[in-house]
Amino acid sequence: MKNFSKITLSVLVAASATLTSCNNDDDSAPVKASIYERLGGTKMVADPDNSGQMIEQGRLSFRKVVNSTIGLIVADIQSNASGNLQAHFAPVLAETGSTQATSIAKLSDNLTDFFSYNTGGTNSVNTYSGLNMVAAHDPAVNARMGTKSSNADYTKFEGYVGAAANANGVASNTVLYTDIVAVLESLRTPIVQK
Repeated sequence: MKNFSKITLSVLVAASATLTSCNNDDDSAPVKASIYERLGGTKMVADPDNSGQMIEQGRLSFRKVVNSTIGLIVADIQSNASGNLQAHFAPVLAETGSTQATSIAKLSDNLTDFFSYNTGGTNSVNTYSGLNMVAAHDPAVNARMGTKSSNADYTKFEGYVGAAANANGVASNTVLYTDIVAVLESLRTPIVQK
């Protein structure tokens, strides 16, 4: 009986080792890190805009791109550049002084929340509670939206985001950039409404 138990035990150990090694072979494809993780993830860093406060690096990276995007849009509107998005941002830009600054800051926070939450930011600071994309981009529902977007408008917006990403260290010829564009493209259908 002891020999049978030793043989049985040996067979179970060998089978276990075989199954374990087969199982490891199935894991050959590495899991791609989320966009949020590739932008710095949950690593805490000093917040350059709020002295003495910390911020997740992924969230800071998104905020930088969002703020740069808003800056590029506003600069084109102010210079009356061809094809600018002034009609879309007219309600926010029509406000003046601290009201306008507060509205632009709120827009930045909402966009940062949205992109952080939807690209892998899992901590509670990355919660989006705003309107869905259809409602957010319909002036009949959202008074802060000046007009509905066409495909050309949205393509222009993507160009602003791409330039802002480049200005903040995300090169156009990278997988990260391509993945960011894919996220933007996934939003085209609900946002484009004319």
